[in-house]
Parts: sequence; structure tokens; C-alpha cells
Amino acid sequence: MRLHHLLAALLCTAPLAAQTAAAKATPANKKPDDPPPFKIDYGNRPAPKDCKVAKWGPDDYDSPDYAVYSKKILTVTGQPIIDGIVLVHRGKVTAIGKQGEVEVPDGYQKIDGGDGWLVPGFIDLHCHVAGDGFDLNDMVHPTNPEMRTVDLVGLHHDQIKLAIQGGVTCVLYIPGSGTNMGGFGTLTKTAGKNVEEALVRFPGSLKIAQAGNPERRMGDMGAGRIGMNFGLRSMLTRGRDYYQAWEDYDAGKRTEKPKFRADLHYLRGLFRHEFPCSVHTQIYQVCLETLRLLHDELGLWVFIDHGTFDAYRMSGEARKRGVPVCNGPRQFQLDYDTGAVIGNAAAWALGGRHGWDKDVLGVGRDGISINTDSPVVPEEQLTVQAAMAVRLGLPDEWALRGLTINAARFVGIDHKVGSITVGKDADMVLWTGDPIDPRSHVRKMMVSGTIYYDCDPGGKDHGKRRL
Repeated sequence: MRLHHLLAALLCTAPLAAQTAAAKATPANKKPDDPPPFKIDYGNRPAPKDCKVAKWGPDDYDSPDYAVYSKKILTVTGQPIIDGIVLVHRGKVTAIGKQGEVEVPDGYQKIDGGDGWLVPGFIDLHCHVAGDGFDLNDMVHPTNPEMRTVDLVGLHHDQIKLAIQGGVTCVLYIPGSGTNMGGFGTLTKTAGKNVEEALVRFPGSLKIAQAGNPERRMGDMGAGRIGMNFGLRSMLTRGRDYYQAWEDYDAGKRTEKPKFRADLHYLRGLFRHEFPCSVHTQIYQVCLETLRLLHDELGLWVFIDHGTFDAYRMSGEARKRGVPVCNGPRQFQLDYDTGAVIGNAAAWALGGRHGWDKDVLGVGRDGISINTDSPVVPEEQLTVQAAMAVRLGLPDEWALRGLTINAARFVGIDHKVGSITVGKDADMVLWTGDPIDPRSHVRKMMVSGTIYYDCDPGGKDHGKRRL
């Protein structure tokens, strides 16, 4: 039996009930001494229409009109709906409510979800499989701001098809971590009529790796932490100067138009806060370097990517700065003093003593997400990673948010995806049951209002369970 099958079998002993937890997490249950909600520090982020570097994908889709019925609908940002219905028009959610209370226009196709659970499509912010190949590292230079993944995106290979079967509808497709700055990733959906329709935003993030992989290349600048921080600071300072030159030109503070630099162009968007840094960082000393250098010194929009081993000890500092955490794929850490197994996501989110002289706060319900680092853990096992996090102490409703609205907010795409909400893209998945119970599986999957996977009786994938 393969290891991931064994893990899934073990986790099946703890079925979850995310819809109940969602009802308990209302403001009415908030205690007077609860800390304020976690808020991401986006910096002075422009609206999508005001971006000068980032390219956004389409906001209108040629898709059928559907009326989707389901026994349970978990909108994530609202209360669960029992015996609910969602209307979809041109790839967007146009209405949601209880059956009998929402008028269905003529001509809408009915999708009968029966006793299934309808949830938003899941989002993985650390993916290396949205293209057919693994040429995601160019390790000639320690910093590579000119590299990008958008040219490699592909939707018709086995690993992305398995992601669809796992309910993953959107990924951040990033370069590898063989260098300190691998290049710029792409936010893409896992299905679409073409890669242009599937695009959510490029760049999705700048991939930075602070320890944990780059030091494997012995002898190069950046193989140690001193060189890493020097190289990152030097390159990002050049990018900040380039950004400032363009800002001054646009504001009329200089008359000479700056010379276009392909190697620094995307860094201009980074300092405009059009997209974040996703930082491969782990162990608490390296996470502290991330917070100090990238957030405090350079003022960038940042999220911690991995945050494994004992990195959770920085939960209080991350919370102070509004830096969220996309944890994984390692979901546990052995406490060498006590021998206890610590759930990393729970420790980040809930806070605790963490080896300090007093308790520290966690990043809370809204500051935690989960990733696979696929193919390190297969993309279709994102929910198993979440189930492990729950089994080790993360509240189940928080885990569901971590796969949906939290991940969307971390990268600034929550106006499009991350919840079942009127006006957002119709990225929805019908499950046989609680999606964070490994015994549940996907029945149907819709992206931008089009059904791309259907293994119900009579569905195009019934009988083969493969796309």
C-alpha cells in the first residue's frame, strides 16, 4: 500500500463536519477578550483595473446556464444552506438560496446534486504541475527575476487532470526553489477552453526561496544564508529603484522616460503591490529573516509558503505584520523536548507557548492555508493534507477556509474565487460528503461555469473515473 493511501485510510476514522463549525464561528459567539481578526498587509494595493504590470484573465465566460441543486451548500463566507440552489449564467454565480425561494429562469439546465455537498473549488498556492514538464528551475544565477511560468501552462496532461478529480480548480504555478529567486508564478485555473480563458492573473507571485533548497548547490553565491540575503536584497533594491523611476515618470516628476528592462519589469509590479511574494521559508530563524527583510525592510506584500518544522514559533510575529501562512506539505513537527507531535497548521493558527517564555497569538482563522507542493504531494491529495491538519488540531471550518477563501485572499483574487458568492466565478465542486473527509470524493466539477468532470451515473466520466 502506498504511503498516501495509508494516510488516507487512517484519517478516515475522523469524519468532519465543516458546516457545523461554520455555524459556530459567527460573530455572536465572539468573546469580548478575543483578539481582533487577522488582517493581511497588502500595502498600497491597486484595484485590478489600475494594475500596470499584472495581466488579469477574463471576467466573462461562454458557458451554459445552470441551476445547481444540492442537499448542502457550503458557501464558506456565509451560513451553510440545506436544500439549496445556485444559478449560473455566463460563468458567474447569479443567485443562491434555498430551493423554492430562488426563481429559475426558463432555459436553465438542471443539475441534481441529490444528497451531495456543493463547495467552492479548492485553491493550492504551491503547485509545480500546471504545465506538462518539470523545467521550473534555471540555476545559472542565484536570482532570476526575468523567469516566468506563464509560457509553460498546460491543461491537458495527467497531473492537472488528477487535480480536477481532487476538486482543485485554481493553482499558483510557481518556479522551483533551486535558487533564491526562481521567477514569477502564474495563477491559473485547472480547466478552461484554452489557457487564456483559464488565466486568473500573471504574475501570480514572485517565488523566493530562503533556505531549504538553494544551499544544495555548493559553492555558489546564495548557498548560505549570508549570501542569500545579500543577493535578494541587492536584486530587490534594483527592482525598487526601477519601480520608483517609473512612478516618478508617471507622476510627472521626471521628464525622461525610463528605459524598459525585461529583467526588472515584473519587480516594478511587485513594488506596486499588484501581487505578492510567495516565500519558500521554513524553521523559525528563516521565517524571521522573511519577516524582517521582505516585509519590514522592503515593505513587500508577503505570504509564508511552507512554514514547516518549528517555523510556527513565529506565529505571533507573523500576526503582528499581517503576513499569512500557506502551510505544508509537512503537517507535523516532533517536539524534541516533550516527544509530542505538533500540528504545524494548528500551531500557526492557534498560537501557544511555542518554546517562548509566554504564550503568543496565532494567525487565526483567516491567516492559515494548506498546500501540497505538488508533485511532492500529489495535487489531488490537497484535501488529505487538510485532513491531517484537522486531525492534528486545526479547526475543521478553518481548514475549509484555508483551501478556499483564505488562499484567495492571500494572493488577492478573492473578488473572483474562493467562495460561492453572487458575482464570483462559478468554480464549484459537488462532493459525496464532507470534502475534508478522505472517504469523500468528487462527483462533478465546474470551472467558470462549465462542467469539466462528471462521474455521476450518465456523466461523461462515469465508469472510468478518469478524464
